[in-house]
Amino acid sequence: MIEFTRPAYDAVVDHARGGDPAEVCGVLAGTPVDGAADRDHDVVVEARPTDNVAERPETRYRIDPEELFAVVESVEDDSLEVVGFYHSHPGGPARPSETDVDRATWTDRSYVICALDGHPFVGSWRWRGDDEGFEPETVALRE
Repeated sequence: MIEFTRPAYDAVVDHARGGDPAEVCGVLAGTPVDGAADRDHDVVVEARPTDNVAERPETRYRIDPEELFAVVESVEDDSLEVVGFYHSHPGGPARPSETDVDRATWTDRSYVICALDGHPFVGSWRWRGDDEGFEPETVALRE
């Protein structure tokens, strides 16, 4: 399960809406829930937007490695952890694409997609590694 604070959830949706028609992306900062097995439950307290440097940002996203390194350092400096990543699918669907699967690298982290096809829909999948792939997970709000 990935649980968002309301401000973090709203930040992801607002960023996605603001970037349409291009995909947007960013890093999710938060904390694992104590006692959760195998990083199965994280709380997102901040969404940190990054630039999408993909050659075709309308259908792909890519975070510049140097920017990613700087964001990871800032997350850790704030005593938080990288619990996942987010990006948008302006025209849907609300599930990982083949490209998303091919480029996932952070095992046991959440990959959140905000689909803008109709009403915004936020879904999440936890990357379990090359052999197991993406596992759908519950998205919840912590009020």
